[in-house]
Amino acid sequence: SWGESFDRLMKCAAGRQIFREFLRLEYSEENILFWQACEDLKREKNPEIVEEKARSIYEDYVSILSPKEVSLDSKVREIVNKNMKQPT
Repeated sequence: SWGESFDRLMKCAAGRQIFREFLRLEYSEENILFWQACEDLKREKNPEIVEEKARSIYEDYVSILSPKEVSLDSKVREIVNKNMKQPT
């Protein structure tokens, strides 16, 4: 059941939709949108598309200029910024 495992909730389309609605009501829908974009990125195999999606995620959710900016620890943000400048 969803109450026992957050992973189960997120693996279920209906669970994700309910959670997204909850986040929307809490004015933090960008968090699940960020998660969904990252999950989509993990499934991508084409390196060019991976780079494109990573840049899009950065611009949409990590950049301090983004209206959908997610709350990240300053150290995490620093690591992401460094990796965007010098990808591995």
